[in-house]
Amino acid sequence: MSAVDVSPDADDLPDGAYIASLAGFERMTTRRLRSLLAAGGPRSAFRLASGDAEPSGPIRAMLEREPELASCWRHQASTRPPERCWQECVEGAIEVVVPGDVHFPAQLLDDPACPAALFVRGDLDALDARRVGIVGTRNATQRGRETAAKFGFELAENGVVVISGLARGIDGAAHRGALAASSGAAVVGVVGNGLDRPYPKQHATLWSEVAERGALISEWPPRTAPDAFRFPLRNRILAALVEVLVVVESRERGGSLITAREALARQVEVMAVPGSLHNRAANGTNQLLRDGAAPATDTTEILVALGLDGRRAGRSRYDPRPRPRGIDADIVDACLREPHSIEHVVERFDLSIGDSALALARLERDGWLRETGGWFEALDRWDGLT
Repeated sequence: MSAVDVSPDADDLPDGAYIASLAGFERMTTRRLRSLLAAGGPRSAFRLASGDAEPSGPIRAMLEREPELASCWRHQASTRPPERCWQECVEGAIEVVVPGDVHFPAQLLDDPACPAALFVRGDLDALDARRVGIVGTRNATQRGRETAAKFGFELAENGVVVISGLARGIDGAAHRGALAASSGAAVVGVVGNGLDRPYPKQHATLWSEVAERGALISEWPPRTAPDAFRFPLRNRILAALVEVLVVVESRERGGSLITAREALARQVEVMAVPGSLHNRAANGTNQLLRDGAAPATDTTEILVALGLDGRRAGRSRYDPRPRPRGIDADIVDACLREPHSIEHVVERFDLSIGDSALALARLERDGWLRETGGWFEALDRWDGLT
């Protein structure tokens, strides 16, 4: 159902016009829209909802259970004429697709909560490649945004499609990183409002870039506001489209945890970035780790989860050492510049003797440091610290 090739003529409207109208009705749900469309197609569905046709079977039973629904929809039909709704789709280059259309995402067809319709800007062929979702809190730390951007960039450089909800914070950072990759890999955004209303407003340019490089997807037609209840619904679509979901930062009750639950319910592997116990933005990710999620400390681990680990391919040099993180990475950096004794580590990093000894022993065991006469020097690093 191309939104670009068909003129919005009221005498010859395509099916997408009626779907765009119905999908924006008040009190319309995925299940109700699916039932209406199953009763005889989009045109018949609109006539049923507007009261111009006598309902029967499941539709009649639904309206009898909720008598006020019929009057609500009759009013909505008068305020959302299909010709105007189609004009908005055409002007926004928005395509309307439903299950059964050749372009409808195959990943959603067997999903228990398959959308009744999708609104799309861009090219859904982007979903044919390997796909990783990157999500996280809107109130992200600078370190969290940097991590998301790094993952997005490196995954895109490996040809992986990065999918996010295009929210502030982690989501936006992941997509900016992916768009910066020279590979030209596609990107996909799944949003919780109409595709003609970038949300947040400061992401308007980012939305356009994502649509040009891949696809923007929404369950709602143009002019739909970003109401809070739509975002948890959006998250199920995002979770169903990805092969691996990476949560970078999340509060205890963040929307990212909803996405993670939706992913786990679909047997999608969930990975989480470990964070400091003193960082509230890491409480959710640490909870996921406690519940069994795999840690995501560098992009290679995500590629391994995808089955795209190329570290040992060909004659490339492979460094099997576990990457140092946090204070361990800082100690290795310091020892690269000059050897350090345990006393130097205590003084430089304001650590106790016990913590310093444990860190040095850990780094020596992992092959990052070598001790000679009480002095620790860093060994050659092949790929750089992350």
